[in-house]
Amino acid sequence: MIKTVHSYWAYLVLAVLLLAVYRAISGAVMNKEYSPKMFQSALFTLIATHIQLLIALLLYFISSRFSLWFDLGIGEVMNIPVHRLYLVEHPVTNILAVVLITRGYSKHKKKRLSNSKYKTLAIHYSLALVLILSRIPWKAWWNF
Repeated sequence: MIKTVHSYWAYLVLAVLLLAVYRAISGAVMNKEYSPKMFQSALFTLIATHIQLLIALLLYFISSRFSLWFDLGIGEVMNIPVHRLYLVEHPVTNILAVVLITRGYSKHKKKRLSNSKYKTLAIHYSLALVLILSRIPWKAWWNF
């Protein structure tokens, strides 16, 4: 059940992150005044990604894959691409993405000018989006 929640929540995370990136980039490019909609979008993205992280950590430690660390050892896990993806690359990359989103959100709140707020969010959230998209196990996701 947790794997299902993790998979479906990922769609929500991607949707709100894409929206936040779009709003941040368009706000910076068009020199818009910082809006409550952008604030809500950035905050909801932050909350959604943190919830996804909590679900993912729970899934990671209760998953049958986790026992592969003990059964195979670190060397074998790193040598088998599918195990490396699920046990190392996917979690580490997505944790970095959540850190970028958290950092971007925190830094943008300290900015005074609208354009610098938008730019801060655009940079951090876009980098997080690229990281997340790079480590989605696409084959498993499309078969879900």
